Amino acid sequence: MRAAKTQKIPFISSTAVIMAELLKLLTCIFMVYRDEGKCLRKTFIIIKKIVINQPMDTLKVAIPAIVYYVQNNLIYVAATHLDPATSQVTYQLKILTTALFSVLILKRSLVIFQWFSLIILFIGVACVQLTQTKPNNKQSQQSPHEQNIWIGFMAILSACILSGFAGVYFEKILKNSTNISLWIRNIQLSAIAIPFGLIQVFITDIETIRENGFFHGYTILTWTVIFLNAQGGLLVAVVVKYADNILKGFATSISIIISCIVSIYVFNFIITIQFFIGATLVISSVFLYNKPDMISNDLANRLLKMFSTTARR
Repeated sequence: MRAAKTQKIPFISSTAVIMAELLKLLTCIFMVYRDEGKCLRKTFIIIKKIVINQPMDTLKVAIPAIVYYVQNNLIYVAATHLDPATSQVTYQLKILTTALFSVLILKRSLVIFQWFSLIILFIGVACVQLTQTKPNNKQSQQSPHEQNIWIGFMAILSACILSGFAGVYFEKILKNSTNISLWIRNIQLSAIAIPFGLIQVFITDIETIRENGFFHGYTILTWTVIFLNAQGGLLVAVVVKYADNILKGFATSISIIISCIVSIYVFNFIITIQFFIGATLVISSVFLYNKPDMISNDLANRLLKMFSTTARR
């Protein structure tokens, strides 16, 4: 996404979000078709029955659908102003926002060590962001676009807040309707997000589209980003369903490491000691949050006490 957003001829981010939603919609329809024995008639019947004939049920997902759409646009903004490594690490703040919304909306309780892991996460992200304000961490010279670290940070922070809220809200919907498949729910999401996105595009970007066209600036790289965005969200759902949070933690950690390595060679990114410490704290917090029983609550209390004492000093 970073490479695509820093091309000489920029594309309209909102159109890419719409195309990703369309691709996600087609993928989910295909999965329903597969689950229904590859019968087009059965596929049409079940989609019509749940999505079309139950408009109030479909409208339940309107809030997360719109929130996800805005979040995806913010991620493009962040990719324009931040290097991939910083974006990837900072975006893990969605663990913190998801936890907070889980407590508020789902009335879920967190053990002490999970709260401790969230503190570690916050400190790690703070270390990474403070690194970006230092002049020795050079920005890529390949981008012809003006970059602003604070705009990028606020965009990714807003995306984290929206991601946490939408994820918890959507989880609540899924738990209250176990008879509706994940693919159908995602069809409902896309069915709402696409019209909303088209309205937004033709309000904010109509002049650019009239002059250059809907697909202005699209390259193979742009289509690759669209494909990855469309399938990425569905893959996360599949991982959560068929694997566990530990494997998801491994995937998150590996993605951070890959982003850092690629950024070094492609975007001239410099990994400082402070960035390394921050990224390590973030990766550790991912594992600790998803596996709180790895360490006893007694040890967690001692660590929290030690941390608070150090903070006061």
